[in-house]
This record gives sequence, structure tokens and C-alpha cells, in this order.
Amino acid sequence: MVLAGGAARRMDGVDKPARPVGGRPMRDRVLAAVGDAAPRILVGPPTGAPPDVLITRESPPGGGPVAAAGAGLARLPAEVELLALLAADLPLLTREAVRELLGELDGQLDGARGGRRPAAGPGGIDGVCFVDDTGRRQPLCGVWRVAPLRAAFTRLATQRPLAGASLRALLHGLAVREVPWRGAGPPPWFDCDTDEDLRRAEEWVR
Repeated sequence: MVLAGGAARRMDGVDKPARPVGGRPMRDRVLAAVGDAAPRILVGPPTGAPPDVLITRESPPGGGPVAAAGAGLARLPAEVELLALLAADLPLLTREAVRELLGELDGQLDGARGGRRPAAGPGGIDGVCFVDDTGRRQPLCGVWRVAPLRAAFTRLATQRPLAGASLRALLHGLAVREVPWRGAGPPPWFDCDTDEDLRRAEEWVR
């Protein structure tokens, strides 16, 4: 699930996920990093999205990442057990980085689909996400078990509207493993909020 409906206030309200890095829109780079996932869901404007991607919008548009993730989760088939929850402004994200997260969540490969199966039994973790080089959690660069994530949405919705809610409030109480990036190449958690961020990302992908 790729969240692409932000207001991009620090970029004067432009369609930030459509901004190119390395000649390719950031949104498309993120979708490519989960190209073997099924389904792929984009929450945001449909303009330019690949034809095999499911499109939905949060209510109201611009209602924030929790409202957007809730709208995407409503489109997710009931049988799906693992979800990559990703911001659309992560131009340095790669398949290798996503697999690193999956490996932290569960080490058992599902050879039939190239993905990984959730671990059975209680006491496991509910999700994993990268932390940046200051140790700050990046929940929109993570992989989550769908059942506890749905339960977290249900709990939060009984307390307040999802629009405007914080990711911290949503994930409160979930068992989250924080993962520093140790792989080769630039940090996959690097998000582009400003023009300067875009310039840095361009330098990394050259």
C-alpha cells in the first residue's frame, strides 16, 4: 500500500509523489519496490498510476496518513496477511530493502509466491519498520501483519475520527521491531519533503 495523498506544503502543494528522481516519479519508484506484491494499492490521485494498481482515496482527501491507510486497508482482500505500508516519497526504496523488512518480520520464505508467511502462535511482533540514522521510527517504511493492524484501526476509530489522527496513536500498543538500514546503497527510509531532499536523492541515484 502506497500513500500518495499528502498536501506537500513544503513544496507549495505540488503533486509531490509525481516529482521525478532519476527520471522517474517517486510514486512509481516506490511501486516498483513492491512490484511482486499482489494487490498493490495506491491511496491518492489516480493520474499516471500503472493500470494494474488499485486506486482509492482517503476521506476527506488530505485527511492524513492514518485516514489514507484506513482507506487502503478497506480495499485489501481478507486473505492477505502481510502488508507493506509505504509513503510515496521514498525514491531510494528498493526490493532488497523491502525483503530486509520481511526477513525481520518472519524468516520463513514462501517459495510459491516469493513472499514470506506470518509466524504462527502468540508472542510475535506485529510489524517492522526502518529507523533513520537518528533512531527515529519510520512507520511508513515498514511491513505489518494485517490482523493486528486492522485491530489497531478499529480501536482508534472508537476513540476519534481517523482523519487527522497520528500514526503514533494508531500504532500504540503494537509490538514493533525497529530496523536500522545496514545494507549497501543509500538509506531506503529517506523521504523527500523539500526541494533540497529531492536534490540529495538525485545525487544518490546517479
